[in-house]
Amino acid sequence: MLSAALAATAPLVPVPQDAGMATVVPIVWSLAAQDSSPPEGAPLPQADAPDEEVTEILVEGAYGPPKGDPVEQFNAESYRLTQAVDSALVEPVAYAYRDGLPEPIRDGLGNVVRNLGEPSNALNFLLQGKVGKAFETLGRLAVNSTLGLGGLFDVAGKSRMNLPYRRNGFANTLGYYGVGPGAYLYLPVTGATSVRDLAGSTLDQALLPFVVGKPFNRPAYAATYFVVNGLDQRLEFDEELAAIEASDDPYGLRRDTYLERRRREIAALKGEVLPEDEDEDSALEELEALKKAAAAAAAPADGATMELPANPEALLITRPR
Repeated sequence: MLSAALAATAPLVPVPQDAGMATVVPIVWSLAAQDSSPPEGAPLPQADAPDEEVTEILVEGAYGPPKGDPVEQFNAESYRLTQAVDSALVEPVAYAYRDGLPEPIRDGLGNVVRNLGEPSNALNFLLQGKVGKAFETLGRLAVNSTLGLGGLFDVAGKSRMNLPYRRNGFANTLGYYGVGPGAYLYLPVTGATSVRDLAGSTLDQALLPFVVGKPFNRPAYAATYFVVNGLDQRLEFDEELAAIEASDDPYGLRRDTYLERRRREIAALKGEVLPEDEDEDSALEELEALKKAAAAAAAPADGATMELPANPEALLITRPR
């Protein structure tokens, strides 16, 4: 090999041994690779430590207003102001209306308001292709407007005729034909609504003034209708509003319950059943739980009895002589 060839051609260097004698010793160059392995038992060289791994925390979540409520900031502020006005003015007036008027008179005024909405109910049942319900609603209107003295008495619903009141409107018709609710809105006078429902309720209220005319197009009629209908609805939803205010997020719960209720109403109108996943974390179920909790908390106070002292004479009021 190469090392052997180099050894054969290496120069001879004389090395003195004994006196008068010389020995020729070849000098050998070896190109063989040196063994770089460490001795047995020696510590292995440490490799360079890798750079420290950089750990990144990625946080994902929704940013901005929730779906269906693009103007949440405006709506939340409107809700706050409306609740302040409700606590200071609307609620006391509604309670005075409830406590100051006998129940038959309140029921009669509410019946008149509902009777005035029957033309819109019947028309929208007809637009939805529900001819039977449309004629039943027209029958209610005819009976209550005559035998019920202009709608003061619900003769059609409480007699053998068995014609129940069914609320309907242009907002339901729009939803029936696939028009979505649009953006959620909370307006100072209207309250919880949506773009679709606001347009529909406007058409409902404009039907009699524009189609029939007098006296429904007079301001006195509009003001009376607005006040009576508003007070009736405030008393109807009094328990629900109190439960919402007791929740951790009153505005969010009010929005979610309204949208879920309207979604279910439109689905029922179409004869559809909502998918099960849409019923998870139901806002209406949360609201019912809050109402039950409030009722349970108020039950001991309603049924509380005064415990008499051991000495009944302690209840006597005596005057000093």
